[in-house]
Amino acid sequence: MLSTFANTFRVPELKKRILFTLGIVLACRLISMVPMPGVDFLAVRAAMEAARADGVGGGLMDWFNVFSGGALSNCAIGTLSIWPYISASIIMQLLSGVVPSLGRLNREGEAGRAKVAQYTRYLTIAICVFQSGALAGVLQNSPESLGLNAQVVTRPGLLFLMMTVICVTSASLLIMWLADQITQRGLGNGTSLIIMFNITSRLPAAIFSAWERYFGLNGIPAERSPIELAILLAFGFLVTMGTVMLVQGIRKVPIHSTRRSVGGGSAFGGGMQQSYMPLRVNYTGVMPIIFAGPLISFPGGALARIPTDITWLSWLQKLGVQMKQMSSPLHLTLYAVLIMFFSFFWVATQFNAMQISENLKRDGSYVPGIRPGRATAEYLDALMTRVTLIGGTGLMIIALLPQLLFGLFQVPWVMASFFGGTSLLIIVGVALDTLRQMESHLLMRNYDGFLKHGHIRGRK
Repeated sequence: MLSTFANTFRVPELKKRILFTLGIVLACRLISMVPMPGVDFLAVRAAMEAARADGVGGGLMDWFNVFSGGALSNCAIGTLSIWPYISASIIMQLLSGVVPSLGRLNREGEAGRAKVAQYTRYLTIAICVFQSGALAGVLQNSPESLGLNAQVVTRPGLLFLMMTVICVTSASLLIMWLADQITQRGLGNGTSLIIMFNITSRLPAAIFSAWERYFGLNGIPAERSPIELAILLAFGFLVTMGTVMLVQGIRKVPIHSTRRSVGGGSAFGGGMQQSYMPLRVNYTGVMPIIFAGPLISFPGGALARIPTDITWLSWLQKLGVQMKQMSSPLHLTLYAVLIMFFSFFWVATQFNAMQISENLKRDGSYVPGIRPGRATAEYLDALMTRVTLIGGTGLMIIALLPQLLFGLFQVPWVMASFFGGTSLLIIVGVALDTLRQMESHLLMRNYDGFLKHGHIRGRK
């Protein structure tokens, strides 16, 4: 394995791509450290600590802080990071399944996809302006919205609002452009790599927290025995193995084809060809977790702020508190149900069994024992439903593990977030995709891959 990594720097093109990617990632990390003008970031950190003490710990602010690489706690201009572009991409992908004109553009080849990408960038600008304006409003009204006694913004007003919108939007669009440069000239998918490095940038803080918890620091005795740390590491290894299996898992559907190659073209007859259609177990990726988290945090936070002196609304305030607390049975139940719901929702909007069936029929292919056409579509739809049930269940278990560790065993959230959830799924998925691209470059130049038998399989 070590010799294989050494070989990556013996291939000039691969070496150039790796160094280019690392340079772009470093630039993105610097953007997440540049402070936002006119904001007291120490007050923002105090607000986040107050939210953790209030029982939210690892809630929406912590979740966003992890995926922005700590930019939120630094109150940096890169607070939004790449997320407006991701939100725009998700919206366009969902609209492509329900808007016929967008669906046709995606099927028109490179020109159509370029047009959809242009619309996605326009939508990204609109989302950046809206979110940066909302961020500026929250910061200006920090005593009421964040529960602080001090003003976060030194000089609130229209000028601060305009300056924040311009700085944050420009930084987010710059990160989007840098991500495109990684995809075109670097190694791997730029958007995914930036998110992964944002997440792993919190790893030193997790190690520091673990050392303080299990070995003590600066004369402060350890809170827990190192045996617990050993158990956690073993547990984390097993969870990582399960995550790799979930990300890599596929259900092979046998496909028979009656076409054969003739002089570079294709013709009917001349023997049967057999192949497989891979149905990914984790077809939805991390989308159900991304959708489920805010749908619990926003209503829970709003209900929890209902004044307790209003007697007839006190039950709503208690309901909001239960929704906010990650270890409460209500929060865990709603989180699990929403993850399963969005797993099936995403497959229902993105997996078009009828279109796949028509493509197979047009290419002279069929599933053995299934009639072409509608019967094949119904078979694929039923099979994908069973596969989604398995994938959604695995996704639900992985998503709940960090919250259970935080709530039941009082493991600090900065540590617990690496034992499952969106963080681990993104790290594993992006690492596998990047290693697969590196392996393909090595095999093209007669070097050994990372595995002795077989190859690393990508997520797509």
